[in-house]
Amino acid sequence: MTIRRDLAAGDSTLSCLGGYVLEATFPVAAEKYVLAEELDQHTVRKRLACQRAASFVNDGDMLFIDCGTTMMQFASVLPDEIALTVVCYSMNIANILSKRRNTQLILLGGLFQASSETFYSEEAVQYLGHLGVNKAFISAGGADPVRGVSCSHFHEVAVKQAAIRSASERILVVDESKLGRVRTAFFSPLDVFSKIVVGGEPTPALREQFQGWPLEIAAA
Repeated sequence: MTIRRDLAAGDSTLSCLGGYVLEATFPVAAEKYVLAEELDQHTVRKRLACQRAASFVNDGDMLFIDCGTTMMQFASVLPDEIALTVVCYSMNIANILSKRRNTQLILLGGLFQASSETFYSEEAVQYLGHLGVNKAFISAGGADPVRGVSCSHFHEVAVKQAAIRSASERILVVDESKLGRVRTAFFSPLDVFSKIVVGGEPTPALREQFQGWPLEIAAA
């Protein structure tokens, strides 16, 4: 704990992220994810992406819903009238889903990670691998055609990867600010996703960069 505390000091030239020590000047090291702060970031674009993503959900589906503020929006816009089974590992998303009718909720357990309000354990990862998930809706802090899909927390990586392996279909859900960005923890190449649902209008440069990829643009 002393090393973590010392590295967290404002004048430190190093940064500790998920047990890895990086130079504080390294771009992704300086961008620390804080859930409470992310709640107010790109809200409209996140909701647009989630409304489009929810249109791909069918009655009787078994879903995996990833963590993060985008997925909170996704959980809140799922159609009320359809029956679902949903697997998640985030407490705030489980709270939203627990209020839905006709929804069987499976909350993966383990050690609580306050930074993202998620749970992690090796047993949960193994259990997820035994489930027949129809569609996995995955969030990310960055999506890049060359460097793949990444997030800010290493403790999320194993769960995301298990969900991707388990699901028949994988759908990435992001707002346009995540395109072309790279975060600290890589978890998947981009080509595993059948759809990349983007909230907001990407710039012409980003459209060119993602040309040929299965983007689903949801713009106001």
